[in-house]
Amino acid sequence: TDLSILHLADSPAYTLSGGERRRTEICRALATRPKAFLLDEPFAGIDPIAVADLQDIVSALKNIGIGVLITDHNVRETLEITDRAYIISEGQISVAGTSQEIANDPIARRTYLGDRFRMDFE
Repeated sequence: TDLSILHLADSPAYTLSGGERRRTEICRALATRPKAFLLDEPFAGIDPIAVADLQDIVSALKNIGIGVLITDHNVRETLEITDRAYIISEGQISVAGTSQEIANDPIARRTYLGDRFRMDFE
């Protein structure tokens, strides 16, 4: 996956969009050759195109063996790309499972997702 940030080399950080900032942060971290990433709210404040780009980047990291731990309130965007998910309530894991298991879990629906939450799985 192309992170496409070369054109940003001379741009001050405060002028970058949310998606550009996320890609720049990931590139900076990749320079350290990490075994894992922690992404805190990566989908917050970015447009739908940037969300899709970031999802592709996370998938590419996973495919080259880099673990990715995501904390985010954007449930759909996160569940679309995760192998496992956890819902934490009051400091405890209340639900754990695959994305589909989380989306269909009655405890997850009652405590976090809500009754109207719907998600299509291919």
